[in-house]
Amino acid sequence: MKTQNDIYCIILAGGKGRRLWPCSRQERPKQFVDFFGTGRTQLQQTFDRMRKIIPVSNIYISTNKLFADIVAEQIPEVSAENIMADPIHRNTAPSVAWINYRILRRNSNSNVIVAPSDQMIFNEEEFGKAVLNGFEFVSRTDSLLTLGVKPTRPEPGYGYIQKGEPTDIDDLYKVRSFTEKPEREFARMFMESGEFYWNTGLFMSNSRYLQTCFDRILPEVLRKLVKEKPDCTLEEENKYIEENFSLYPNLSIDYGLLERNEQVYVMRCNFGWADLGTWHSIYEAMSKKADDNIVLDSHVIIEDSKNNIIKLPKDKLCVINGLEGFIVVENDNVLLICKKEDSSALIRKYVNEVEIRKGKEYI
Repeated sequence: MKTQNDIYCIILAGGKGRRLWPCSRQERPKQFVDFFGTGRTQLQQTFDRMRKIIPVSNIYISTNKLFADIVAEQIPEVSAENIMADPIHRNTAPSVAWINYRILRRNSNSNVIVAPSDQMIFNEEEFGKAVLNGFEFVSRTDSLLTLGVKPTRPEPGYGYIQKGEPTDIDDLYKVRSFTEKPEREFARMFMESGEFYWNTGLFMSNSRYLQTCFDRILPEVLRKLVKEKPDCTLEEENKYIEENFSLYPNLSIDYGLLERNEQVYVMRCNFGWADLGTWHSIYEAMSKKADDNIVLDSHVIIEDSKNNIIKLPKDKLCVINGLEGFIVVENDNVLLICKKEDSSALIRKYVNEVEIRKGKEYI
């Protein structure tokens, strides 16, 4: 890594966030919501974290065209050309491929970190050190580097990375395998073995190698652009993407890139991490009181109840008695009450059912 000008960040903020319905809605998904009453949304908190490490001019935000105005409103510090809005939903691999292409045109020595916008980091000083160490590694190694953290519980809702052979760098290993959302008993075995880390979704690479990897797994959308218009303007590039982005497959970074590459490493990190993609994961991430209830920025009177997560509009008062292990969430015209344990599949099911039976106004 030559200078700070060579490090870049891609923040992923284009998802639909349906697992956090009804607070995460079709017109304003979870990344644009302030769940904790801090005054900053998940996207804004991610941006705040990354700008401590990376120049603001080098931070790019990947989103969908439906949300581009929300991104510009919430992160006015980022220039319009750094807000890259996919014309249709195509998962994370095509989105990152496009942004990495633009970064590489700007700086042939660039190194990038890809950061989801729906996670909590507990020790930001340690996080900064880990990211800079990661940049140092990928700047001199043609590889993909994932950031992993030691599991603290057998969480079936997370992805797991199995470490392989150690390198000559402390806490850095070749990756042996990836496992996405295992059954609870397998998650317990993974945790107890000491060989597995939680997959934070954060990964790093130098831009040249990353483009080489994308060239192997994705259609020739960007390669064709390079051949036909090597000196195209941003306007021409955007127009080309608008016309050709649909040719990309609906492919995630994890499945499309990391699991299909041999030069993948994992760095064990100690910055404290939690995924904020589901109600259950938010519940597990928060510090608990004696009754193990989590109340998110809401007015609630609770009695004889435990192990619940509750989020309600600020102008409502909720009285709860005799409830255990539930999600109680109200937003706009929807009230959700369902069992908390492994609720993601249930919520997805009900979102689809509500959309079919009641219409998109509830989604």
